[in-house]
Amino acid sequence: MIGIALLSGGLDSGVATARFVADKANELRVALYCDYGHRAAARERIAATALASRFAVPLVTYELPWLADLSRTVGCRLVDGTGDLPVATNEAPGDHDSAAAVWVPARNAVFISIAAAVAEAHGADCVVAGFNREEAATFPDNSQAFLSAATAFLQLGTRDGMQVVSPTIDCTKHEIVADAKRLGFSAGDFWSCYEGGSAPCGQCESCVRSRWQR
Repeated sequence: MIGIALLSGGLDSGVATARFVADKANELRVALYCDYGHRAAARERIAATALASRFAVPLVTYELPWLADLSRTVGCRLVDGTGDLPVATNEAPGDHDSAAAVWVPARNAVFISIAAAVAEAHGADCVVAGFNREEAATFPDNSQAFLSAATAFLQLGTRDGMQVVSPTIDCTKHEIVADAKRLGFSAGDFWSCYEGGSAPCGQCESCVRSRWQR
């Protein structure tokens, strides 16, 4: 397969892309980063740039200020000015209420559509995304059902047909961390925190789920 990777700079997309390129039958042409004005955008972009360099592909960035505006409209806590982020614990890293608080309108649907257009322009036949089984319980756009539906949509919405692949779709976060270590990554290679400070906050849902040591 020839792929375009959605690379946020976080653990899931980084490991999903690493798994994709580890298969010598695959070729990665471009990595894609989408900036929708969220708190962690600057830190994510630094991590995504380094990961793209590691994978020996260019990183193409798309600015989506309109998605930031829509996020504020629904009160998404991932953008500034909408309130504090939910605090997570090991016992309860996230639920439907916390998922609703950080929901970006149609985010993965938008990202995949952009990536499919880039893929067509670069002669690729798939979009690589970092979904996982654990978050699919509260984020439906991380699920196998979404992955299958996205592929069905792109089969009709692209000239030659396109599929969405996610090498991490059946994994928990703990399994993805273990795989990252096996592939030679360290915690500092990713930025998975919802905040954009000098260091991960350690208490948002993404930090708690992605902890390197448990």
